[in-house]
Parts: sequence; structure tokens; C-alpha cells
Amino acid sequence: MVKIEDLNEATARVEAALYSSGRPLKVEELIRASGTESRTKTHTILENLMKKTKSTFKAIEVVILPDGSYVFQLKPEYSSTVKKYASKPVLPKATLKTLSYIAYMQPISSKQLVETRGSGVYSHLKELRQLDFIHHQNVGRLKIYTTTEKFQKYFGIHGDVDDLKQKLFSKIRKTAQPKPVAPTQVIPELNQ
Repeated sequence: MVKIEDLNEATARVEAALYSSGRPLKVEELIRASGTESRTKTHTILENLMKKTKSTFKAIEVVILPDGSYVFQLKPEYSSTVKKYASKPVLPKATLKTLSYIAYMQPISSKQLVETRGSGVYSHLKELRQLDFIHHQNVGRLKIYTTTEKFQKYFGIHGDVDDLKQKLFSKIRKTAQPKPVAPTQVIPELNQ
């Protein structure tokens, strides 16, 4: 691979990698993408990109996630606005349901997840761990799952686990409330 000396070219390569990946990228991946072979230069490029997107764009941003990876993303406050325009969901519906169940019930064991969500949950857990949305602790033979900081940052959720549960519960309660029914007409009795 040819070492890239032109800073504009290296920046363009990092932009392209972040934009096209559709996922967070580790610094090592961005160093390779930039072609500079320099951690310092790549960090400088990333800092400049973060400043540039912050000052230029209103709805998109380049952010560093808690695990040190970088992502080019839509700001969380705009996700509901553009949801209908998105071509591919972040997660398949079944995996998203598993993730929301973990978020609501955490900490939750793999046994409880299988009992509730079925045996397909194992592939969901694998995908969610790869995305670093969940992590687990071994307690005896059981694995106990909780969500990660990356999950909270990615979905624009702030606060501790109890706050998260309260927010989810209030949203569920709002959607579960019955819709107001139109008043029915009173039919006059026939023998009056």
C-alpha cells in the first residue's frame, strides 16, 4: 500500500470510510483507510472532521463512542424524523425486539431470554455483542446481559438503567392507552 502524504487525500479517505461503513470504525481501521500510517495524523484528521461537521451540518455528526471507535451518524434527535426514508433498519425486527427486552428487563439471564424470545435469541445475542450494544457477565453457568454505554449513545438514551426503564415504561404506557371512542348514537325505541 502506498503511503499517502497529501493531507487532503488522507482526509477524503477517512471521510469515505466513515460514510460508507455504516458502522463505527476503530482508529486502526481509520489509520489504514487514511493511508498515512500515522496514529497522530489520523487523530488530527478525525478532530478536524468532528469540528467541521459540527460547524457545517445541522443533522449529522462524527462522534467518538465510549469504546474509542468513530462513527458518522445522524444526530439522535433527528432519527424519528427520517425513519421513513431509511432504506435498511439498523437491526432486524426480531433482534431489535430482543435488544429492547434486554434494555427493559436488565439485568437478564440468557435462560430468561430463551424462555421469552425463543431459541433464535442466540443469534440475536451474537449480533448485539458484535455491535457492542450488550455485554454479559458469567454467574455460574448463566450469562447475565445488560446494555452498554454504546447502546445508550447510539439510540440517544441518557441516564442510568433505572431511568432507562422508566422512559421505556412511560413510552409503552402511552402507546397502550386506549384511543378515545366516538360517542354512540342512541337509537330511539320503536314502540314510543
